[in-house]
This record gives sequence, C-alpha cells and structure tokens, in this order.
Amino acid sequence: MNVALFIARRYFFSKKKRNIINIISIIAMIGVGVGTMALIVVLSVFNGLEDLIRSLYGKFDPEIKITTVEGKSFETNAQLLDRLRKTPGVALLTEVIEDNALLRYNDRQMVVKVKGVSDNFFQQNQIDSAIVDGDYRLIRDGKQFALIGRGVQYQLSIRPENPFSPLQFLYPKAGKKTIINPENAFRQLGIQAGGIFAIERQYDDQYVFVPLAFAEELLSYGNKRTSLEIKAKQAKDIDQVKAALQDVLGPGFKVQNSEEQHVSLLRAVKVEKLFVFVTFTFVLLIASINIFFSLSMLVLDKQKDIAILSSLGADPATIRRVFLLEGAIVAFSGAVVGLVVGFSICWLQQTFGWVSMGMSTSVVEAYPVLMRPIDFLLTAVAIILITLLVSIRPARKAAALSIRENL
Repeated sequence: MNVALFIARRYFFSKKKRNIINIISIIAMIGVGVGTMALIVVLSVFNGLEDLIRSLYGKFDPEIKITTVEGKSFETNAQLLDRLRKTPGVALLTEVIEDNALLRYNDRQMVVKVKGVSDNFFQQNQIDSAIVDGDYRLIRDGKQFALIGRGVQYQLSIRPENPFSPLQFLYPKAGKKTIINPENAFRQLGIQAGGIFAIERQYDDQYVFVPLAFAEELLSYGNKRTSLEIKAKQAKDIDQVKAALQDVLGPGFKVQNSEEQHVSLLRAVKVEKLFVFVTFTFVLLIASINIFFSLSMLVLDKQKDIAILSSLGADPATIRRVFLLEGAIVAFSGAVVGLVVGFSICWLQQTFGWVSMGMSTSVVEAYPVLMRPIDFLLTAVAIILITLLVSIRPARKAAALSIRENL
C-alpha cells in the first residue's frame, strides 16, 4: 500500500510540463470541490430553515398537545384533570378553548381564532418574548385583557389599552333558528386589547388570546375544552410523558409532541432536503466523470511504467491500488477544499448574516444556516463511493496490461 501511495502521489505531483491529463485532473478537482461546497451550503440552509420553523412554532405550540380523535371539543372534569396533572413527568397543564369568532373594532370587523387559555399558559411557551406592544398578561389587577396578533392589529387598526374602544367579539348562539333581528343570533362580549404579539404571519393574522373564563362565556363551552397543553418537567422525558398520558386517556384522544403537531410541514422540509442531497450527489458524480477520463488517459500514458512495475514484481492488486489512490487523491483534494470553503461560507453567514432574505416581512433578516456533522459525514461517504465508482474500471484496465506488449 505504501508503494502504491508513493507512486500515485508522484503521478499527481509530477513536475513535468502540464499536459491534457493534468488539465483534466485539475478540472475534476475543481468540479468536486465546487459540488462539495454547494452541497454543504445548501444542506446547512435547509437545516437552518428547519430549525427556524421549530423555533417559531416552539413559541406558540406546547411540548405536548392533547386533542380528541372525533369532533373539535371534549368534556373535562376535575378528576380527569387531576389524573393528568399527577401523571409522572407532567410539570404544567393548561386548559384551552379555541374557536372562530367575529371580531369588531370601531367600524371594522374580521373573523379571528379566539384562543382562551388558563392562567399558566405563558409558563409553557415563549410568546411573552414576542410582544411588540403592550403587556402579555391576560389578567391584570382583576381586569381581563386580550393579546392580539400584529396582523389582526393592522387589519382593524387596533390601539392597545384604549379604554374607549374595546374589542367586541360575536359568536353564534346555539339553537337559534328563526330570528327577526340578526344581531340577536350572536352572543356579544367586549374586552380591552392589552398587547400585540408578532411570531409568524400564520399566527399574527388570525389569533387572539383571551382568558379562559372569557372564552367560556363567549363560546358557551362550559366544561368542554378543545385541547389540553402539557409541559414536561424535563425535555428529555417528553416521549415517556406522552406515552404515559396516552395510557391514561385511552384511544379516544390524540397525544402529540411538538414535531407531530406539524408533521406535514417538517416532513416536507426533510423530503426537499433529501431530494437536494440526491440531486447534488448526481452533480458530484457528473463532475467526477473527469476523474474517469483522466485516469483512463493516465493508464494509456503510463503503460511502459506499468510494465516495468510488473516486471519488478508488482502484482495486479498493487497496480490497481496505484490508480485507485490516484483517483482518490484527485477527488479528496477537491473535496477537502470544498468542505473547508463550504464550512467557511456557512460560518460567515451564521456570524455576519451577509446574505439577506430580501423581504421586509420576513421573520429573520438573513438566511438561517445550521451546520450538522452528519451532513459533512454523508458528503464524505458520497464522495468515497463516487470515487470508487469512477476509478475502478481504469484501475482494472491498468492491472490487466500485458508486460510483453509494453516493454
């Protein structure tokens, strides 16, 4: 192996005048380097987008969410809630009532999602860090307040903590079929806007948080809840807590962790990342075809050298290793440069954010980037397999050369 490596290095670092073989090898090295760099950068951007999605939803969604399998709400009682709170690993349980309602403010109106939550809701998430105006607390000095999304504020021109213009919520009354005055078909309840949050447009444009008691009165849900949100004592125990809660509740309920609550979106990001990896791997394969051509031409150019090596006792396996190592040196030289450049670009983007999203309404100013060791490992494995694939035929051809015909 040492002899084969020595000869391969001599061929690669030959000081002779550069010919077409050297030029093709350099082109192959550059192609592998550019492909490797692009693959690392694109995979890191997808990692960053996935991490951004998780962080955005993490501000809004609970670690564990309990909903009913059928219908949109379910009956609760003190015994059930007490059993859930005493489930090993459960730190907090928040009761939630969520439904659509008509929101009026002065002469404007729109349909919003009203989310009534119990007092400990903001101990579960990071919405308090997304407040852009006012206060996140829903009950202050015994008075109820609503927390509204920035998109809702813009559409209705809402001024937070304006006592002269409260928010008016309207919800259809149950059992009313024939009513002369349409206004009587709705239950109406007012509350003052206390704060504005900005998380992500999907939430900002439609959500309004209110105290649980306010939602109970407006929507007439009574003991019904649309979901229960759970916070685990330790993040590492979420799966165990989820399984324990499912055992307590039975098959009539869905118990989902944060990833399962948005499984379709996260799966789409992972599928896109997989397709990008496969596509760029094919690009690397195409770039590595130059290695095949350079090795094939090198075999023709070094026929006499191969014959001499064979006459000196080098077996076919040694000859084969020489050219396999030659292909590996070309590919890995380009790959190392590509990995270093790709790492540097990602680090610069993470540190300085030079490439912006180009949208004033984007959640972050610069493209998110997150490097993961597994991406570097998979890229290296792909390069090794591609190098073997394109080098093995020229190497076999070199090992099969006849000594008599080339001396």
